[in-house]
Amino acid sequence: MQADDVRKELQILADPEKAKILQRFFKTGPGEYGEGDVFLGVIVPKSRFLAKTFSLLPLDEVKALLYSGVHEERLVALLILVQKYNSASVREKEDIFRFYLDNLKQVNNWDLVDLTAPNILGVHLVAKDRGLLYRLANSDSVWERRVAIVSTYHFIRNDEFGDTLKIAEMLLHEDHDLIHKAAGWMLREVGKRDLAAEKAFLDEHYRVMPRTMLRYAVERFPESKKRYYMKIAR
Repeated sequence: MQADDVRKELQILADPEKAKILQRFFKTGPGEYGEGDVFLGVIVPKSRFLAKTFSLLPLDEVKALLYSGVHEERLVALLILVQKYNSASVREKEDIFRFYLDNLKQVNNWDLVDLTAPNILGVHLVAKDRGLLYRLANSDSVWERRVAIVSTYHFIRNDEFGDTLKIAEMLLHEDHDLIHKAAGWMLREVGKRDLAAEKAFLDEHYRVMPRTMLRYAVERFPESKKRYYMKIAR
């Protein structure tokens, strides 16, 4: 089982028309956040299927895919890591966690972050020191900052909101739209489980929150409450 086997399967599934749409959707033009990324036009469910099919792919072959310029090759590589992590022993989980961190620069688009960070970093750090996430939240890399906040999704699912709220506060003056969206999304997820906790955060910070972050955070609120928060937001 080799990386080339995965590449062949992706080529079979490739859809040139879908690829054109994805190239635009993921902002791959000059100066955009996904500049230069190449898409084959393979939808996520099919990438998930390939990841399950090739879940036994050795890590060195996973790494070969992860360093590809083709988006779906990186995505399948990362989804394979999630598959491996889910079935790994305690020692193997540590190795996969380290592998993910050592190659984090290749987790370089928002879908790659969102589909893997909570399921590797988030899961791994549940019973461990979470200082790593705060260091990532201070990174110069937009993707590492997104990893920091989105990793806390796993904590939210377990009714732990403290790290989400602290990291969201660190990102209040962030200037990148992708971080505004991610932080607002995580705040909304907190609100689904503990509305009082989300409202307390908003009441303290909504006057300085970026509008996109706030808009995502209040998406499920009644219209009157949305207007209340949005009317002063910057």
